[in-house]
Amino acid sequence: MKTIGLIGGMSWESSLEYYRLINEGVKAKLGGLHSARCLLNSVDFAEIEPLQRLDQWEEAGEQMVAAARQLEKGGADFLLLCTNTMHKVADAVQHGVSIPLLHIADATAHAVKARSLANVGLLGTRFTMEEDFYRGRLSSRHGLDVLIPEEEDRRTVHRIIYEELCVGKIVDHSRQEYGRIMDRLAQRGAEAIILGCTEITLLVSQSDCSVPVFDTTWIHAEAAVEHALSGKLG
Repeated sequence: MKTIGLIGGMSWESSLEYYRLINEGVKAKLGGLHSARCLLNSVDFAEIEPLQRLDQWEEAGEQMVAAARQLEKGGADFLLLCTNTMHKVADAVQHGVSIPLLHIADATAHAVKARSLANVGLLGTRFTMEEDFYRGRLSSRHGLDVLIPEEEDRRTVHRIIYEELCVGKIVDHSRQEYGRIMDRLAQRGAEAIILGCTEITLLVSQSDCSVPVFDTTWIHAEAAVEHALSGKLG
């Protein structure tokens, strides 16, 4: 079994889900008392969030590279960034280490295409929804057509992530708002919805949406389990 290196803490609420899902996945496949070989480097999100907000991505990337190198030195065989948004600096992280990074957008795209779907709606932070590092990868590398919410709805999705989900607040009204936004994407032609923020799964699930939902936290964790046990990325 390969050792999984997890860069977490962004936020720790979803990193906790990664740890649970990865260990449950290994146990499901191997049985008995088996659990995952993994290392977690959990950063302080209070230091990362201002860098995101102030568009200081190079400095944020340096912190991610430092965390990745610590995991590599500790014996990790491959890496996961336990966050969609920080994949904005995924290339810097990959270039900073000699072990592979399992990219969350690639794992998600493979899951979508396995269902023979091509038109998807994307929820996430404003960075993930609006910038090219994530949407562009889904489109250019995997041929998916990606819809995002309208501007006011994007602000709502982003605010709920940072003001509620990242601090462990689960609010029924926010769940209803996400349901409304997902339904509007489906009405515009989305065949499925990508929950492109690892915290969103704490709030909504398939029961809140009329079209298939792809939970990137679960997908990424499952891909990590497969790679840890088979040695194959993708």
